[in-house]
Amino acid sequence: MSDTQLKSTLRIALIGDYNPAVIAHQAIPLALDNAAALLGVNADYDWLPSPEVTSNEDLVGYDAIWCVPSSPYQNEDAAYLAIRFARENNIPFLGTCAGFQYAVVEYARNVLGWQDAGHAETTSEGRLVIGRLSCSLVEVSDVIELEADSIVGRVYGKTEIEEGYHCNYGVADLFATALACEPLKATGWDKQHEIRAVELEDHPFFVATLFQHERNALKGKPSPLVEAWMAAAEK
Repeated sequence: MSDTQLKSTLRIALIGDYNPAVIAHQAIPLALDNAAALLGVNADYDWLPSPEVTSNEDLVGYDAIWCVPSSPYQNEDAAYLAIRFARENNIPFLGTCAGFQYAVVEYARNVLGWQDAGHAETTSEGRLVIGRLSCSLVEVSDVIELEADSIVGRVYGKTEIEEGYHCNYGVADLFATALACEPLKATGWDKQHEIRAVELEDHPFFVATLFQHERNALKGKPSPLVEAWMAAAEK
């Protein structure tokens, strides 16, 4: 589709189990509406509970997929299915917090072939590519260093930002090492060089962050990554 034929309405799938008490879930509709207004499009989004996502057919027709915070999901296979569907079909994908974690596990399983790759929140067996953080990041803000020549670096227009978290799990060392020569690149790190953002090369838009940038919408601030993700879905 050419630049003169941009979509006026974007169909967006939000993968996760909605909970009005989750701060990120309160912020997401605002972040979507803010980005849509800036882009001059309509955001038609469906919140898809994880038990209802059981096959690729449940995702057909969506222009963009967002794997949202709050884990564990009631049906974690739904997250893996949606992430793989977006990755393999060049559908713009955004993952935050839990979405970041599950994107890492999905890549380990289905690209690296680590069938035993797991998330320490839900299993104690296999290669735990997502492990418990040494220090909790629940309701913590921190500085993140960004790769300048990356989607996140270009979107923010700077190489150092500060964003908030609500999580206890992150990328384990064994997987951080495995990513060194992979198309899934680490592009954001904290001051201890722990991975906080990843993105996939040769994909229209595949970005996942451990930090919850969407929560800026609750403060009346823009979320540049939401806008960039939706802009990619317009094309």
